[in-house]
Amino acid sequence: MSEMDEAIVREFLVESRDNLDQFERGLVELESNPAARGTLDTVFRAIHSIKGATGFLGLSKLGAISHAGETLLGRVRDGRIAMDAEIATALLALVDCIRQMLVNIERTGAEGDEAGETLIARLVPLQEREEATSAPAAPFLDPPEGDAGGLKQGASNIRVAVTELDTLMNLVGELVTARNELLQHSVLHQDPALLTSAQRLNIITTQLQDGIMKTRMQPIDHVWNKFPRAVRDAAIQCGKKVRLDMEGRETELDKTLIEAIRDPLMHLLRNAIGHGIERPERRVASGKPAEGRLVLRAFHAEGQVHIEVSDDGAGIDVAALRAKALERGVIAADRAQAISEQDTLDLIFLPGLSTAREVTSMSGRGVGMDVVKTNIEQIGGKVSVHSQLGTGTTIKIRIPLTLAIMPVLQVTARGDRYAIPQASVLELVRLEGAGIPKAVQQMGEAAVYRLRGSLIPLISLDGELWPAGRRARLNPAAMPVANIVVLQAEDRTFGLLVDDINDTQEIVVKPLGAHLRSISLFAGATIMGDGRVALILDVPGLALHSHVVSELRGTGVATDEPAPLDTTEETESLLMLVGDDDARMAVPLSDVMRLEAFDRASLESVGGETVVQYFGDILRLVAIGDLLPERRRQRRQPSSAVETSPAVQTVIYEKGGHRVGLIVNGILDAIELPRHLRPATRFGVRASMVIGGRVTEILDLNTICAPLVAKRAESGAGMAQAVRA
Repeated sequence: MSEMDEAIVREFLVESRDNLDQFERGLVELESNPAARGTLDTVFRAIHSIKGATGFLGLSKLGAISHAGETLLGRVRDGRIAMDAEIATALLALVDCIRQMLVNIERTGAEGDEAGETLIARLVPLQEREEATSAPAAPFLDPPEGDAGGLKQGASNIRVAVTELDTLMNLVGELVTARNELLQHSVLHQDPALLTSAQRLNIITTQLQDGIMKTRMQPIDHVWNKFPRAVRDAAIQCGKKVRLDMEGRETELDKTLIEAIRDPLMHLLRNAIGHGIERPERRVASGKPAEGRLVLRAFHAEGQVHIEVSDDGAGIDVAALRAKALERGVIAADRAQAISEQDTLDLIFLPGLSTAREVTSMSGRGVGMDVVKTNIEQIGGKVSVHSQLGTGTTIKIRIPLTLAIMPVLQVTARGDRYAIPQASVLELVRLEGAGIPKAVQQMGEAAVYRLRGSLIPLISLDGELWPAGRRARLNPAAMPVANIVVLQAEDRTFGLLVDDINDTQEIVVKPLGAHLRSISLFAGATIMGDGRVALILDVPGLALHSHVVSELRGTGVATDEPAPLDTTEETESLLMLVGDDDARMAVPLSDVMRLEAFDRASLESVGGETVVQYFGDILRLVAIGDLLPERRRQRRQPSSAVETSPAVQTVIYEKGGHRVGLIVNGILDAIELPRHLRPATRFGVRASMVIGGRVTEILDLNTICAPLVAKRAESGAGMAQAVRA
């Protein structure tokens, strides 16, 4: 065979596989919606194109079975035969036969001995049905050259082998590293000529990198287009009814990653059908629709691709999973009682563990989920499982957008450099001197930063990386400088305190070794311009490690009609407090001016009242429980919190320029609740409700503090004079 003949055959194989994918996808759609005329035309055109090319190349066997399928589809298209499950199944068998013939042609140059005659004998009787369901349709006409559903577009497109793109990407990665090194040297040596050349190289390298990246990016639909057929076949095999919905088909990621996630996603879909979704009769008995629902969802967030596979099936029985793990010796009996529910769910990723009652072709062999986890982690991704018994299961996958290059922000902690993906960085803040205590405050054991009126959690990179540093409380007053990187993880914003903020740079991502992949704080490593290695921080993992976000956030599963978010109901932020006798209280965060911890030695008593000197003024302190009539003490004396605590936790309330300090036994957390709650009947209490398993009173500070503010306005001048005297 000449080189020209080989090129023609290669072109035929590529186009035929594209047409087969289109043909297969359209058949699955037609089975559920036989009246979709546009889909029928697309399917007919695909098989017609394959048949036409076989005659030119002399592939008689492939031409014969393609002709049989085209004839059957033509009768369906003309309205003489109705599309049903039997016809769809036969035509899908035709797809499998043609696909195997294409493999044979690619490997040996011959069509092979596939059972084409048997398949034709199966298709011909279906052609002879006479079930006229509608008037004959117009005959199919080949669309003119240049039309849109897979036609050639002349010389505007060419096909390039993926291996060639891989080579180019590796070379660009090395070029980026060399560029970074040259830029660093040019800045250090301050040579104008060298700096000019380095900047030109920087521009050219960036443009080249962008171009190569675009050639490798493909929609995830290139993987997903094979799943409807797989779901259909698996559901029929299990005797179940399953509908597959796909969201985010247009989400793009690197070609290498697309190929890498194909098998893991197929495992997850088959696992959801075999293990998760119940049989129709059982679903109906439990009040669910007979047809189960699978949802594939993909989206970009935090510089990564997120993929979710959800089902509305039976969910995972944690108790049964724990018992099976004990039975198989996966965990010891003492550990089984101690591990959390989430850790128990994670056991499904261990090899050899299956909860299936019997071994079938779909499940029960204890393989699959461990393969999913291994394959995802090999490309630098992470996988987690979330489930609710009786409701369904969601598997979440996070993978990098590309394995090659990403922009990062360089930061320093304890002299070591780290890289933060720039997609997760919202803004940078630098505080100095007296501005630090005003902006950084302590809420119980946690630190918060007031960013434009909103309190966000503040964690220290030093503290998260070194356990001894994590146990130490942040002391805003002792910080000469505070460098804060404001980050986004899921839907939460938090601040990361670092020793120093360097500059931004595009880096070549290197995967971590197998022994480091279990550390959730790091997403990879890179070689910087000076040849030193820097670890890349995993922002979502950092948020989980520091408890900024919970691993159970957003663990929704597929429902037939997803409930829309209620955006009409207003919410407000509340500050959770501890009063006397461990009572739980909450106050509107909008009424809180500051949070302070006063040294007990700095408190003074004037006229039977507890006061403290505060920013050149006199601040009256009152135990928050003493403001409620049923809790108010008979004798005017300092609260027990004042008497026993070395540091007095205080909430500063301000109204009309007058301040009052409300003493509490502890500050817990900030939460969001609906603004309109059922009102309480007691003075100063807006509502009472159970929060975190404790009855909590939501206080109305404007009501209970009004007398104090009025009294402060009348007697403030006299009290100040008495203190100064």
